[in-house]
Amino acid sequence: MSPRGVAIPDVRERLFAAAERVLSREGPAGLTNRSVTEEADCAKGLLYNHFADLDDFVAQLVLDRFAKVAAEVAPLPDRAGRGDVRENLAGAALVLLGANGPVIAAAAVSRNGVAERVERAWRDGAPGPGAVEGAVTAYLEGERRLGRLSPAADCPMLALALVGTVHHLLMHPHAGPAGPPELIRRLVAALVPAPGGGSTPVPPGGE
Repeated sequence: MSPRGVAIPDVRERLFAAAERVLSREGPAGLTNRSVTEEADCAKGLLYNHFADLDDFVAQLVLDRFAKVAAEVAPLPDRAGRGDVRENLAGAALVLLGANGPVIAAAAVSRNGVAERVERAWRDGAPGPGAVEGAVTAYLEGERRLGRLSPAADCPMLALALVGTVHHLLMHPHAGPAGPPELIRRLVAALVPAPGGGSTPVPPGGE
């Protein structure tokens, strides 16, 4: 265990990573100050030195992970015209879903006040699903300008459908035999099907 008085580099990330491991192993019920600090191998008081309470810690964890997702998806519009449209979209959706996304989302909704804090931060401009939706919309609009989507494609609605479905999967993990990558690719294919004999995706209603 880290001795008292010794600074721990990047303590927030150390605690966040420990919380993700606890959540994956024990679920939201197992997330306590003690479980997180023991998992992080640090003093029990460390968490409260950096966060007001456990709700604040969980809210900051959610906001931090969504900010990282938004930053990773932000370059998506620059991929317009390169690669396969559906694979580009599936990649962005899988980033949003993330390996630990469902357990972090479950922790957020399981604690009174956490969801409200997160929603308030997003309304105030913190990067969240809206930022991801905006990047997907901009990407689709770029592909439409390049002729790789139908001119009739409703890009904001396609982005909303994709991000909204991934958000549903975050809140209600799929229990079927198909894993997240297969589900996401099936979703993208349904939203942006390829025309017969070709590789250029066209949304429903396209030519």
